[in-house]
Amino acid sequence: MSLAEINARIAKAVDKSGRASDAVTLIAVSKVQPHERVVAVLEEGHRIFGENKVQEAASKWPDFRKTYQGIDLHLIGPLQTNKARQAMELADSIHTLDRPKLANTIARLAQELGKCPDLFIQVNTGEEPQKAGVLPEEADQFIAEAQGMDLPIKGLMCIPPVEEEPSLHFALLGKIAERNGLNGLSMGMSSDFETAIALGATHIRVGSAIFGERDYG
Repeated sequence: MSLAEINARIAKAVDKSGRASDAVTLIAVSKVQPHERVVAVLEEGHRIFGENKVQEAASKWPDFRKTYQGIDLHLIGPLQTNKARQAMELADSIHTLDRPKLANTIARLAQELGKCPDLFIQVNTGEEPQKAGVLPEEADQFIAEAQGMDLPIKGLMCIPPVEEEPSLHFALLGKIAERNGLNGLSMGMSSDFETAIALGATHIRVGSAIFGERDYG
């Protein structure tokens, strides 16, 4: 599927949900994608990209930024505390703030660096033991703590369990955001972004539908 087709589907979903035409930001998830596929999307004029790993982001985006103006880079994978400085120097947004230790580290580094990326708190809506994120019942307290550190919390992020209906998780994330006065909802991927848009997503993370299937070999 092409970038143009994805944008058309987003526009249709936004219109159907009665939201403003610019309500949804498309993050093209370029992790593990060959260089030439990323260049092709850049050449089409898209500038908002997502990466899972700091190391991979560092290996390609500084060079792309020399050639293409206005790149907006989002880190959407689990973030180790020891990679926080590098992440903050590279990324415009981090979607996986998920624990007090990381919040404290980012707050300290923000003072040192004099800047901080926009932050989304990851909520483990499915309460899956193998997945990062604060538990739903702990989210309110963690949001308050992070805001108390003067961190720029823009919203919440979730990755629903593969075998469950995603709309339940999107609705839950929306409720937590609403009661905490947060507008940003990073939710929805290639298979379910239209559902996410209907339930208020502001940022959708689409990879394989734009670039083609990933080759992890």
